Amino acid sequence: MDFQEFLQYVPKLIEARLPAFDAHVKMAPLERLESLKSINIEDKKPRIAAVMMLFYPKNDTTHLVLIVRNSYKGVHSAQIAFPGGKYELEDENFAKTALRETHEEVGIHPDKIEILKPFTELYIPPSNFMVHPFLGISKEELVFIPQPSEVANIIELPLSVFLDDALVVDTNLTTSYADNISIPAFKIEEHIVWGATAMMLSELKEVLKEVLGE
Repeated sequence: MDFQEFLQYVPKLIEARLPAFDAHVKMAPLERLESLKSINIEDKKPRIAAVMMLFYPKNDTTHLVLIVRNSYKGVHSAQIAFPGGKYELEDENFAKTALRETHEEVGIHPDKIEILKPFTELYIPPSNFMVHPFLGISKEELVFIPQPSEVANIIELPLSVFLDDALVVDTNLTTSYADNISIPAFKIEEHIVWGATAMMLSELKEVLKEVLGE
């Protein structure tokens, strides 16, 4: 979609109803759903993180940025994610966390990003994080500078590709909590995107399809 056309839908995106759990559940591993039923999240005292779902023009076409995390000793090693990270005490609010972390991870200054609205927060049991996603746009072409210690690669995903239902697949994976389980995922380029990022992508996709009339 042409980015100038996309901008015309921004007021509707801001006002759109969030499907929340109904969208998350479509891309949630069955084992994740079962574990959430028995967890009292308040008792877990989760850490807080925020991520940026950032749309921007590339060659006048609307794109969404994702990152490939570096390999490390942790449950989210080498996974596909939105730019973002842990809330720090100096952050004025969670939106500031998303902006700061986006700057640190992919080099985009907060002044270049307009936050449109928060999306539904999501609890991630394996890492005990409550993640707050924010929808943002940049009205100029961006040059991403990945932080080498955290980001292995940048994925610039055209909106038209993201909205294609052919991206949704079922695949078998070994996770931090189960071996060789069947899970729903997005297949983006050569990458399998599952778990929390897939669940957030699911809500984003449903809102976009509703607003764009896809």
